[in-house]
Amino acid sequence: RRRHPGPAVVAGVRENMGVHGAACLALLVTCAACSAPPVPLEDVVVIERSAVPERCERAVKKGDFVRYHYRGAFPDGTAFDSSYKRGSTYNAFVGRGQLIAGMDRALLGMCVNERRAVKVPPHLAYGKDGYGDIIPPDAILHFDILLLDIWNPEDTVQVKTYSKPEACSRKVQVSDFVRYHYNGTLMDGTLFDSSRTRLRTYDTYVGTGWLIAGMDQGLLGMCVGEKRIITVPPFLGYGENGDGSDIPGQASLVFDVVLLDLHNPKDGIAVEKLQVPENCPRKSKAGDFMRYHYNGTLLDGTFFDSSYSRNSTYDTYIGKGYVISGMDEGLVGVCVGERRRVIIPPHLAYGEEGTGKIPGSAVLVFDVYVVDFHNPSDVVQITSSFRPETCEPRSKKGDFVKYHYNVSLLDGTSLHSSCVGQVVMGMEMGLQDMCVGEKRRLVIPPHLGYGERGVAGEVPGSAVLVFDVEMLDMEEGLPEGYMFVWNSEVTPDLFDDMDKNKDTQVDSAEFTDYILRQVSEGKGRLAPGFEPHRLIENMFANQDRDGNGKITAEEFKLKADESPAHDEL
Repeated sequence: RRRHPGPAVVAGVRENMGVHGAACLALLVTCAACSAPPVPLEDVVVIERSAVPERCERAVKKGDFVRYHYRGAFPDGTAFDSSYKRGSTYNAFVGRGQLIAGMDRALLGMCVNERRAVKVPPHLAYGKDGYGDIIPPDAILHFDILLLDIWNPEDTVQVKTYSKPEACSRKVQVSDFVRYHYNGTLMDGTLFDSSRTRLRTYDTYVGTGWLIAGMDQGLLGMCVGEKRIITVPPFLGYGENGDGSDIPGQASLVFDVVLLDLHNPKDGIAVEKLQVPENCPRKSKAGDFMRYHYNGTLLDGTFFDSSYSRNSTYDTYIGKGYVISGMDEGLVGVCVGERRRVIIPPHLAYGEEGTGKIPGSAVLVFDVYVVDFHNPSDVVQITSSFRPETCEPRSKKGDFVKYHYNVSLLDGTSLHSSCVGQVVMGMEMGLQDMCVGEKRRLVIPPHLGYGERGVAGEVPGSAVLVFDVEMLDMEEGLPEGYMFVWNSEVTPDLFDDMDKNKDTQVDSAEFTDYILRQVSEGKGRLAPGFEPHRLIENMFANQDRDGNGKITAEEFKLKADESPAHDEL
């Protein structure tokens, strides 16, 4: 039975011919060399293979579905039909009677992007009857054919990996969430979409119906950093109707994909211990304050932040919510000097929104080096490495001591002695109860050291300090609050003895001369560790109560005669 005139005539098809697709956008495909020979099938003459792709992985065979453009003309060049004018490819199965016999034969062996000029004799076209007013009887038909797509109902998703990382610790599974870039083309190479043009990855769950079925299948088994070509037949893509925009109906789709990120909503953090010191006397716990360096990257290696670039450690409490929850967890149980890699899924990091250079739903990788940590409840840790058999006397508060020391940070970084000239509270505590010749190690937390600010350019803020100390000499100090003490009974005529010129008042020179004479004769001692004249000036100022530069008998008092808050002789 003859069909009514129309597009079917163009391709010489039978009445039950297939559906026209939407506006064509071609799809890139990687092919093998097309070795299909010219196909002079009985009375069908292949005039010319005017364009043959360098690679042809697949050639048309009976039962395949094809999408192609064509122009139809008579031998004198008069055109009778064209798919180009309709803006739509012609789509049909080959070898199933949907096309005139000559076209069925002419398409066999063609590759995508191949172009053929075909002459079809009348008995393989419309014969002696022709087709209405369009095709006259016994007409020879010439077709200029460009093949754009091939697929078969037996096809499955085709995957070809062309780049794969050496290490692949994890592969995509059903229900994983992935971030990837892709270029999407039709089989003839026509681009229809690209995540790169949007400058944003495509982020989705796999195997849960968020994607077309073919992409759901094609992403399975991928590693982060892997690149693959995923070819999807239309029945696993957008089917007969296409997407209504750039993808025509019955179109095979080719996706060039690079996987950037992979996680599962059930994931916790992953910790890789890269370097652990042999000696680890203490491990961090929640509530500790930590100083550490880090490099931060995405799972594909893209850098986003580094404390090293700022030349400053990151300082924070751990386990208290001051950092993202994955890092809070990943920093517990580490040693000073340890290097570890902490891999944090997005739900334990910056979530779906991301922040700054960190995209939404990104897995984060931190390479961490722990410089030091302490706890606000810490006290000075004292370890005696050497103590003489006779260890007496022992230092006490107020004694003047001489000692050698080396100072470093907890990770072993040496500090110059010039930067720690001030004796911090922790050192005051650590030097007590020592004897001459004893050697100690003092570990001083920052709240007993240089605090949060440290010493500019020398001691970092919030740094734990380690002092290796050797006691060289010790001089007994004075009781608290005293600047001078007598070694013997005090003369009852003390004021008169000081008043050398007997003018009933003592000036600064008289006072200084007298105190220095008592020290030189062994009758008294100044507080050790201070410049003597400065100390005597302070003593004189305390006695000169009206500040006129003279001490009268009424002003002059011994320590025993003073109120407890006033430092005197």
